[in-house]
Amino acid sequence: MGYSLRTFAAVAFVEGVSYLALLGVAMPLKYLAGVALATRVVGLLHGLAFLAYAVVLIDLFSTRRWPQHRLWLGLLAGALPAGSFLFARQLRRESTGGLASEG
Repeated sequence: MGYSLRTFAAVAFVEGVSYLALLGVAMPLKYLAGVALATRVVGLLHGLAFLAYAVVLIDLFSTRRWPQHRLWLGLLAGALPAGSFLFARQLRRESTGGLASEG
C-alpha cells in the first residue's frame, strides 16, 4: 500500500489517545462508577485503532525494508501507554535527519 510516515503519525496519535482514554476515563468509569458501557465503547474504538496502527506499521516495515527489531519495537510501543506517541516522534526525527521541527 505504501503508507507515509505522516499517515503513521496520525494513526499512532489516534491509537495513543484512545489507549489513554481507555485507561484514564473508561476504566475508572467502569470500576468506580459502575458504567460498564464505557469500556465496551472505548475498548472497541481502541482495539480498532490498534489494528490500524499495526497494519500501517507492518506496511511501513515491508515497504521501507526496516530491520525486524523496529517492527517489534513499534508493536511494543503501541502496547504501552503513550508509547505510540514516542515511537512516531522517533520516526519523525529520523526522517528529518535528527532535526526536530519547532513551532
